[in-house]
Amino acid sequence: MSSQKPIYKRVLLKLSGEALMGEESFGISPKIIDFVASEVVATHKMGIELAIVVGGGNIFRGVSQAAKSDSDRATADYMGMLATVMNAVALQGAIEAKGLQTRVQSAIEMHQLAEPYIRRRAIRHLEKGRIVIFAAGTGNPFFTTDTAAALRAMEIEADILLKGTKVDGVYDSDPVTNPEARLYEVVSFNDALKNDIEVMDSTAFALCRDNDMSMIVFNMNKPGSIQDVVAGKQVGTKIQAEHPTKFAKDC
Repeated sequence: MSSQKPIYKRVLLKLSGEALMGEESFGISPKIIDFVASEVVATHKMGIELAIVVGGGNIFRGVSQAAKSDSDRATADYMGMLATVMNAVALQGAIEAKGLQTRVQSAIEMHQLAEPYIRRRAIRHLEKGRIVIFAAGTGNPFFTTDTAAALRAMEIEADILLKGTKVDGVYDSDPVTNPEARLYEVVSFNDALKNDIEVMDSTAFALCRDNDMSMIVFNMNKPGSIQDVVAGKQVGTKIQAEHPTKFAKDC
């Protein structure tokens, strides 16, 4: 067991498909997926009930592909949902190789690969100490996996929604192009929507705001970062209901 004591009991972790690519330009990096699996196992050992929503952008991105081809948006989105199932099954294999029971639940039924999404069954898996990976988004086109993550977090009654990214949190401008960019410590959902912060889409932000589901955006690539977040350490940016916006260096 980790020496850190968690302040949350049940969390939902959102991972983008791109996070699984590592330095590759496409597909899944074995090194990265093994790292993610190790972080998940370490977090679980803290006594955390952990569910995951994984994207599919490393394999297929519906919006951009629909724009580049003759495919309609709905068809492209369905193809993107299938990509998330591939990532979920790969992540399941990596986690189970480390000895932790895992279940994939898909919003599109495919019995040979995954269970159908059933809310009560998902909660029961979590209560039994299993990791649950939600695949195929919401099962509907025109909704992103960010929205799926917000929806599933509320359905399973998670204490917090975590968004793992490649940067340290939410900045007031792009830190790659602007070395003076400032990191937010806390930002309200209304400010995130007003300032068009793009770390999650506006539908996911509004859904979380209207249902009082706070989220933390953090750098998933740093070892131990998930454990630090669930232990309540100041990591990344917390986005929550009305709260005075703070920058990290102001605190």
